[in-house]
Amino acid sequence: MRKSDEPKWAEGLTKPPAWCSDGTETVFDSPWMALTRHPATAPTGIKADYAVVRFKNVGTGVLPVHDDGTVTLVGQQRFAHANYSWEMPEGGAPLDEDPFNGIRRELAEEAGLQAKHWLPALEVEMSNSITDEIGMTWIAWGLSPAATDPDPTEIIAVVRVSFLDLLDEIGRGTVRDSLTVATAYKAYHMAMNGELPEALARALLGRV
Repeated sequence: MRKSDEPKWAEGLTKPPAWCSDGTETVFDSPWMALTRHPATAPTGIKADYAVVRFKNVGTGVLPVHDDGTVTLVGQQRFAHANYSWEMPEGGAPLDEDPFNGIRRELAEEAGLQAKHWLPALEVEMSNSITDEIGMTWIAWGLSPAATDPDPTEIIAVVRVSFLDLLDEIGRGTVRDSLTVATAYKAYHMAMNGELPEALARALLGRV
């Protein structure tokens, strides 16, 4: 972490030593991730056996906002939780690709949209105790149609809903995708604090 990334309250705080990897063994490797095992030394000096899932893509997502305050979401079956998930357009950008190029591609492929205007929303560590995965998200507006090209393993439903209805469903627990939840709350914060164009903020905060 760069010093400039630290919160205000961390200035001058003495930190314990960092974790130290005393070796690396690759236990599993695939085109999407690797599992590495490490004899390690904890900040307390205790020896530990640590494993890390190392992702080969940056997780990317975009909340597409229409001029009337509605947002486009996609629905699809997910394997790991064996559930049907409603979420904003998302995908993985290879580590050697600009994540912004990756999410612009995903917006077209999944939602059939392109956008004139983009603002970064979040950069998050997805589960930083066991993975090194980074998630990056944007808010996009000035939307127009684009050709779709979904992954051959995906059957995607596309819906357009009120932003406040999305917040309601997050509150009810029916929308649980972490990047979607975090980005929706960040968009609300940005709208409330003057970080979005005024007309767009008003549309987001009013029911359609």
